[in-house]
Amino acid sequence: VTALAGEDAVWKDFRGLGLCARAAGVCYAQPMTFMNDSGSFVAALCRFHRLEPGEVFVCFDDISLPLGRMRLRPSGSSGGQKGMESIIASLGTSVIPRLRLGVGPLPAVWDAADFVLGRFSSAEDKVFCEMAERGVEAMRTVLEEGLEAAMNRFNKASDI
Repeated sequence: VTALAGEDAVWKDFRGLGLCARAAGVCYAQPMTFMNDSGSFVAALCRFHRLEPGEVFVCFDDISLPLGRMRLRPSGSSGGQKGMESIIASLGTSVIPRLRLGVGPLPAVWDAADFVLGRFSSAEDKVFCEMAERGVEAMRTVLEEGLEAAMNRFNKASDI
């Protein structure tokens, strides 16, 4: 999010729930709640700015996608991701555009929470950083050309 908002963005606290910054007419936000309560921040932000759920764009890590793969979608289920599940419940709809960033697969012997809070190996970190850079490009495309154009460009080319 900070890469999208830019180095000069001034981040401000929003009701103790998260941070917000404005740049070029876009409100960027980072929840500071527990992941499984992200929806309280997003819903409060939507009420404050009078945003419809379709005007929000959520980016999140997803153990259902292999590391390095990303997917843009206009809507869908949470796929078991607790933060997205909270946002869908708080906004009352699954029609919320999103960028899923693959960090999976979840090893059979790991707990999901421990896995996503763990550290990448140096090789995995390199793959993640490359995906994150493509994610920033994808989000810029969404802002400049729309979601459909970004989906056409980045969903096909999201594999490393």
